Amino acid sequence: MSSQLPLVLVLGATGHTGESIVKGLLASGNFRVAALVRPASMNKPATNALRASGVEIRPGDVRDSVEDLNKAFAGVDILISAVSALVLEAQRDAFRAAKAAGVKRVVPCDFATPGEKGVRQLHDQKLAIRDFVKELGVPYTFIDVGWWMQLSLPLPERSVSPIKAQSHTIFGKGDNKVLMTDLDHIGTYVARIVADPRTLNHAVMVWEDERTQLEQHEIGERESGEGEALKAKRVYVSAEELQERIAAVRKDFEKDPSNFLAYMHLHSTEYMLSLHVLRENTLENAKRLGYLDARELYADVPKHTLEEFAKHFYSLPEPAPVYE
Repeated sequence: MSSQLPLVLVLGATGHTGESIVKGLLASGNFRVAALVRPASMNKPATNALRASGVEIRPGDVRDSVEDLNKAFAGVDILISAVSALVLEAQRDAFRAAKAAGVKRVVPCDFATPGEKGVRQLHDQKLAIRDFVKELGVPYTFIDVGWWMQLSLPLPERSVSPIKAQSHTIFGKGDNKVLMTDLDHIGTYVARIVADPRTLNHAVMVWEDERTQLEQHEIGERESGEGEALKAKRVYVSAEELQERIAAVRKDFEKDPSNFLAYMHLHSTEYMLSLHVLRENTLENAKRLGYLDARELYADVPKHTLEEFAKHFYSLPEPAPVYE
């Protein structure tokens, strides 16, 4: 691979989103790709797979000092963060180090749904990181991808996932549109976005389809071949009940912020409110918030519908791993 190609370093390269990003960058042929990997994970199967695909492995941890991260970022042109939600705050030092190392563009860990402040604690953290990046003065691109298609369809009867029943839940009336993207395609768009000068210092909305939750369930019931059986499993949760759930789990979390289950439950319920009641995850709202539309920027990328994804989803022996 030409040493003249820009070098992209990915944080969180072995996670779901990070893996998709790495694959997209490599498939584009437009970048050299590196991954920051903790020393303890240097010989794990996921790291070996990255290495075998042509990714340069650099030892380090997003929680390292600015000085150590500065060394790890030597020669990096673009830094993309796909870190765990548990270490979002550690990005601040990573971006300080990136600026000192002369990185030309940073992409913080967003890769979710758009919205206002004050609705979701996790989203508020991400928005605060965005403000920090702007104040820092390092060139940036913010990327959101809507909701994963992998999390949008009701699980079939054969699934043994402990959260199968949760996948059958419809919030509110189920008639609000939701932007969604196939997790496996996120990297395709990221590779286009970070190579595009038009997206520098902008937020970009990636999406492949926009469907209501009722439409998602109807597609799932049809494509699974389990129509009436899955339809009978639908559970409706009103907006009022969802608000009550959020208030209850927030109390649990405030009593013990180290309670990981309460942490995850709080964020998941707040996201359901944002998506299905407040209508934040729509193309109209994203444009109102100033996002560029990836489908307008890259009209040549084939459109992938939820129906097409559903055919693959229901062909899997167990389609639940990403849920878990």
